[in-house]
Amino acid sequence: MESFIQWKKQCLNKIDLSKKGSVDEDISHIVSVLNNSDRFFTTSSCSGRIILIDGVSDNPDVQKQNCSWLFVTHKKCQIGDLVSALQKSRGDAVLKFEPFLLHIQCRQIEDGQLLYSVAVNSGFRNSGLTVGKKGKIIMAVRSTHGLEVPLSHKGQVLVNQDYIHFLVEVANQKMDENLKRIERFHGYLQSALIPADLQRSIRLETGEESVYKRRRKRGQIDGGQESREIIPIELEDCMDSGFDLFQ
Repeated sequence: MESFIQWKKQCLNKIDLSKKGSVDEDISHIVSVLNNSDRFFTTSSCSGRIILIDGVSDNPDVQKQNCSWLFVTHKKCQIGDLVSALQKSRGDAVLKFEPFLLHIQCRQIEDGQLLYSVAVNSGFRNSGLTVGKKGKIIMAVRSTHGLEVPLSHKGQVLVNQDYIHFLVEVANQKMDENLKRIERFHGYLQSALIPADLQRSIRLETGEESVYKRRRKRGQIDGGQESREIIPIELEDCMDSGFDLFQ
């Protein structure tokens, strides 16, 4: 476990080398919950983004190294911003929506399994676990509802304004869904990290009837009143127990 503590210290103390240079606003609360736990720490994150990238037309094999970012937003997109950015294209411009992505190093494999259940039940069904040669357990929270559409070739726009407007609507709908899944993930994560006995105590103190099932015992009457059995619903009843382990 000393290795995990050292890895966490090194990761959280290093400089953020991302283009933005900081954690995205819409997921800062999730990153904080994970990094404040002694079982996890985040290694990279993105709340989701809509981007317009201009690549090299003549050599697709090196397009990633030679591309330029014409436009990026972590919020919903305005059509005017996209149209203005597209006019700057000199190569092959591609509009992308990339959903929420989070990489988390876990202390134990059971911790990774817990996060996998949280992710899958939140809608991030492309999530998975990897275990490195040095024993690093990395949980990746991923989704499949992305978008990637070419808009220009060699600087020549290939689509009309109506189609661009349609694409913006589609991308914004995906961003809305993405944010809903992020909030579900946060809610499930908080519940999963609260010990079961503390959850029961909180429910009893607040008198939350919604977390109980009342089942009538058929054919049993006690003093003229119906006898009922109260069954608590645990978090595990609402979450999948399986997980994938990718090498």
